[in-house]
Amino acid sequence: MKNIYVPRDTASLSMGADDVAKAIAALPAEVNVIRNGTWGMTYLEPLVEVETERGRVAYGPVTVSDVDSLYQAGFLDGANHELCQGLTKDIEYLKNQERLTFSRCGLIDPLSIDDYIKNGGFEGLSRALKLSGQEIIDDVMTSGLRGRGGAAFPTGIKWNTVYETKADQKYICCNADEGDSGTFSDRILMESDPFCLMEGMIIAGIAVGATKGYIYLRSEYPLCKEILNGAISILNEHNFLGDDICGSGKTFDIEVRIGAGSYVCGEETAMLESLEGKRGMVRAKPPLPAHEGLFGKPTVINNVISLASVPIILARGGEYYKDFGIGRSRGTIAFQLAGNIRRGGLVEKAFGITLDDMINKFGGGTYSGKPIKAVQVGGPLGAYLTPDNFDLPLEYEAFSKAGAVLGHGGIVVFDETADMKAQAKFAFEFCMIESCGKCTPCRIGSIRGVEQIEAGNYELVEELCELMDTSSLCAMGGMTPIPVKSAMKYWPEDFKDK
Repeated sequence: MKNIYVPRDTASLSMGADDVAKAIAALPAEVNVIRNGTWGMTYLEPLVEVETERGRVAYGPVTVSDVDSLYQAGFLDGANHELCQGLTKDIEYLKNQERLTFSRCGLIDPLSIDDYIKNGGFEGLSRALKLSGQEIIDDVMTSGLRGRGGAAFPTGIKWNTVYETKADQKYICCNADEGDSGTFSDRILMESDPFCLMEGMIIAGIAVGATKGYIYLRSEYPLCKEILNGAISILNEHNFLGDDICGSGKTFDIEVRIGAGSYVCGEETAMLESLEGKRGMVRAKPPLPAHEGLFGKPTVINNVISLASVPIILARGGEYYKDFGIGRSRGTIAFQLAGNIRRGGLVEKAFGITLDDMINKFGGGTYSGKPIKAVQVGGPLGAYLTPDNFDLPLEYEAFSKAGAVLGHGGIVVFDETADMKAQAKFAFEFCMIESCGKCTPCRIGSIRGVEQIEAGNYELVEELCELMDTSSLCAMGGMTPIPVKSAMKYWPEDFKDK
């Protein structure tokens, strides 16, 4: 019986993975089709793997029409074929990464708790159950872990604040409202290794004294919802959730809540409003959510990758994790290559790799083959950078110094055909549509920005950007000027009348 791995993540399914799996299962041979997660090599999906004595041999991208020729060529024995990528572990794209948080993504069946445990799952939780809450938090502080959702706030400090705040109830909220353009690391983690996220949430709950966790999931991720709810049921069955976790006397439960398509609910307080059944609008701070968060109780709010990074920190220690990265940017981050890129996908690397290496060595340059004109890093509110910026190391402080943001790690590439005036206008249009409407600079400023770019009143646009930057209630309006100003700065020729 041959084990054949066919991914079941959203990107692979959109490329026909279900039909490929059915075609392989129908072959005149004894095969066991396992639906794994994705390794993140999106440009090769669906990536079919065959288990051999040498290891897993990869073929991709595979379509239904390729299955017969693969079978005739002897792919069940790992034979050569034009789609053969060699041993999965030796593919350059994957081989040159530092897989810590995403080490199991693509390797395992996402809903096999045996696979998870066999590959290091719950080692972090096992250690955490032997430590005090303060000892767990100290380890997270030592690791240097900062918020991977974009704000880059030190995770240990946030946890410590909740730990020290006295209350009869505390919460852990996972913000899985991944809405930035060109980002998909949260989705890949949830679809490929959901237990990892939940182990991180359980550890967080034990550390700060919280007994209830919520995953706030964007409505556009229906497969994530299915997988996450399946994972919760499995964890309850195996005593990793509930009233007596692993016989420790500790209590923790997790529930998935679905958003309603609002980008601004990626902001933590707007997410809390939505979780409470209200319209997703930004709250004024203080009070901080760590003091008065969900239902007025102390609340830890972290993004998916932040929480999913916790198990390996607890399993191997904060010093181990801290050994990756540079400066104040410690550990690894999942970069996501999208847009006009030859090899799109997820790349987990330690902080410090240059933008040039990420785009050209991993991404292979543009898909069109034309020269790169612009790269936007950090989502729709991130700066547009030129090839002259490609020596920038991918780490928080270097990007901040350059007037840019690393954000959630999304990297979107544009070739020479891009119209940067149109991109600047899009930033205002995006803000106009997604603004929660609570503050005037964001609500009205975005509308005026579109009007003034169309009219060519660029001095007024710059004044408007200054106003939005200094007066908006949250990052939605405050960061919208970043892509606008960078486009005007680096490509002034695109803003001249043609």
